Formats: sequence, C-alpha cells, structure tokens
Amino acid sequence: MPKLITEKNYNNILKNAKRCKERGIILPTIKQQINPETIPENIKQKLPDIGLSDINPLNLFRINWKNDIQTGLFGKPNFFEIPSSLTGVQARIIGMVGKYFPTGSHKVGAAYGCLIPRLVSGTFDPETQKAVWPSTGNYCRGGAFDCAMLDSPAIAILPEKMSQERFDWLRQIGAEIYITPGCESNVKEIYDLCAELHKDPHNVIFNQFEEFGNPFWHYHITGNAIKEVWDWLKGEKSFLSGFVCAIGSAGTMGAGDFLKKHFHQIKITAAESLECPTMLMNGFGAHRIEGVGDRQITWIHNVRNSDAVAAIHDEDCLRLFRLFNEPAGQEFLIKEGIPEDVVQKLPLLGISSIANLLASIKLCKYFEFGKDNLVFTIFTDSAELYQSRLKELRVIKGKYNERQAALDWEGPLKSQNIDHFLDLRYTDKKRIHNLKYYTWVEQRGKSDEELINQWEPDYWQETFEDNLDELDNAIEEFNALL
Repeated sequence: MPKLITEKNYNNILKNAKRCKERGIILPTIKQQINPETIPENIKQKLPDIGLSDINPLNLFRINWKNDIQTGLFGKPNFFEIPSSLTGVQARIIGMVGKYFPTGSHKVGAAYGCLIPRLVSGTFDPETQKAVWPSTGNYCRGGAFDCAMLDSPAIAILPEKMSQERFDWLRQIGAEIYITPGCESNVKEIYDLCAELHKDPHNVIFNQFEEFGNPFWHYHITGNAIKEVWDWLKGEKSFLSGFVCAIGSAGTMGAGDFLKKHFHQIKITAAESLECPTMLMNGFGAHRIEGVGDRQITWIHNVRNSDAVAAIHDEDCLRLFRLFNEPAGQEFLIKEGIPEDVVQKLPLLGISSIANLLASIKLCKYFEFGKDNLVFTIFTDSAELYQSRLKELRVIKGKYNERQAALDWEGPLKSQNIDHFLDLRYTDKKRIHNLKYYTWVEQRGKSDEELINQWEPDYWQETFEDNLDELDNAIEEFNALL
C-alpha cells in the first residue's frame, strides 16, 4: 500500500514548524476540509475580511467545496444542477462547482494533498528546496498558490498552448515558470523536464500523475461533498447512478472510488478527448480541452473502478463555450425557454467542465437514465480562466450571432449521442490498466510487482482509508509545535 508519509526528518519537522509559527501559518486537517464547520472559531471569525484568493495563510482553511461567497464562511457544497431543458435528458445532472475554491479551481486541494504530507514529515524543506508542479493548467496554479501561502518557492511547469490567463496569474503570484512544447496532450515533455529538474536536489517534484495525495484528497473531500449534496437532493425513488470526470491526472477520479464504496451500482465514467482517445482505443493526438492531459494512463488511476469511457469532440466544447458565454448565445438560450437564472450561471463552466457535461449526457443516453437517476460531475473551473479563448474564437470565426447559436444548440448539445462511448468489460479494464506498464515501469522506474498489485481492490482501499488518521495526526502534531 502506498503511504503518504514514508519517512520523517525530525530536524526538518521542527524547522518547518518554527517557520510556520513565524508566519502565522496553521495547517487544516483533512477532516476539517471535509467539514469546515469544525474549524476553530477564532479562525472563522477572521475569514470574512479575507478575499477568497488573497495570499493569506488562513485561506488554507478555504480549500474545500463549501465556501459561501456571500458570508465569507461555509455552507452547503457548491453545486449547479443543469436542467433537462438544457441537457435534453430526463436524468438530473449535477456539477460540483470549482470556481469557489481559492484560485478558482479545486486543483488547489489536490496540490495541498500532495504538499502537506511532505511538509509535516520534514521530507520537504521550503527554506532550501523548491516545489515543482508539473501540470497542464490548474494544478500548477494550485501548487503555486499553496506555496505562496506557505511563503515557499514554487516552479510551475505547463505547455505553451495553455490559456494566457494561466501564465499571467502565475507571474503575478511570483512563481518560476517553465514552458514545455505542445498542448494538453504533451505530457511526456513535462515528464522529461521534471527528470532534468530532479537532478538538482534542491528541486522536489510533486507530480500529480503519480502522487497518491492527489486522489486521496479527492476521495475524502470531493467524495464526501458529493455525498452530502446527494443526501440533500435525493427523493424516495432516487438512485445515485453516475459519476463523470475528465480523466486528466485521474486525481478527481478518487471521488469516484469513494462513491463506489457507498453506491455499488454507480457507473463511473472517464471523459477524454476524441482527438486523443487513449482509454477508448489506445489512441494519441492533440486536442483543445484545456487541463486534460493524456496519451497515458496515470499511475494513480484505479482503472478497475472505471465503468465506461466517453470521448468528446473538442470542437463541441468550444462551440458550447461560446454559446454559454457570448451575449447572443445567452439571449438565444433564454428565447428557447432556458430559465434566465440558469443561463446566468453557465459561465461557471470552463472548457473541461463542458466536456464533463457532454460526457454526462452521453452516459444518461447510453444507459437510458430517467428522472429518478442522478449523475454527478465536476465543473473544475469557470469561463473566467478562458476569456482569451473567447477573443481568439471571435477573431477566427467572427462575431457570434443567433444563427450560430441555433447551430450550436442543435448540434453539440441537442444532438449529442452515444457514439464514442464504451461500456467497459472486465477485459477492457485490464487492457487499459496494462497500458500503465509502458509509461510507468519502462519509462519511469516503477515496479511491475506494484503494477500487478494495483489491480487488486485492497491496494486502493488501504491507500485511501488507512492514510487518513496518520496524516491528520501528523498535521495536528505539527500544529502543536507552533
């Protein structure tokens, strides 16, 4: 079983704790991130005066799904139910909203789940080492933000074709930036740069594609948040029938593992780009669904728990991105009977969020889900991070108008069907799982013995369940040294 804390350097623990004390830094436990209402009152009293993304260490306590932007405190998990009038399916599709995390994306939580075990165990020393965050977008932003709150140097790695907003934000926060060739699909180039940086012992690589703190965080925090929303929305005849997530690092898929434990009938569906159909058909290519790195099966992906794959055309996502955000598109949707309050919330969906929505529609149509079936997905980030893409599309395709809105409404949305959808058999899952060998055993030095162990459910159950108390106890002991 992978351990989040593999060793302890007690000299560094004391030094890190002293450093945090000098800066007024207290670390939230995982259980506090699940239930932020349990955060100490003296901390909660200070939060309303602090902006959601301010570089203030108290914002570590806002790394959860329950931020109430009206009060500055906490409420129900943030979610957005997309009505049937928009999706065209009877099933209820609910997206967990990532915009209301610090940085505007839940990836700040995944980064926390990777960084904190090293900080409290003394295996990362922010005075002498730099944290390296390899990413195709939001993860390096989350890591840089966590480091800024801890007053620790950060290196962000991301491909050159990411949206300009990401680069601008990273520069503003003071991160050191390394730019790799290509787009979301060019993950190997990121790994190659990590290998070079790793030669310097002052660089510590927090690789989201292999760090178990990533799915561990989502298993507990995202999984529990979804279950809480389910408990609030469910009716007498309701079924929690699906969880859909763009595959990316597969960290968020950890929430699916949590849900599978509690709802055995749930269909966990991995979404990926049709232009790079890695799980669907061992394919490769390049695409424009930002933040969805692929051409690999990540080390932290529990493939055996994935029940289906839905491949989404990147052009469909970009067309709907304009429909949801251009004034002419929003006016068209209102004319079509979509409630105005729903239309006003559609900018909560960034490009990969739209991919998740379309994959959810495919899932509902494939299994013929009805009104009693609830499907949860993730709205990772919002349109706020892609305004430069809107400008680019206006230059390339011209001003958006009602005619184009009608085409996008009838095409990518209403005509989305069950093509490029695979209901995974046991042998399909094993085939996909085996693809890990080439990236991780041949190229990255993992053992084939551990790869074989990853096929067994106990490997993941122990990883997610057995590390919780140990990590929280280590955080509490670290805070007690302050």
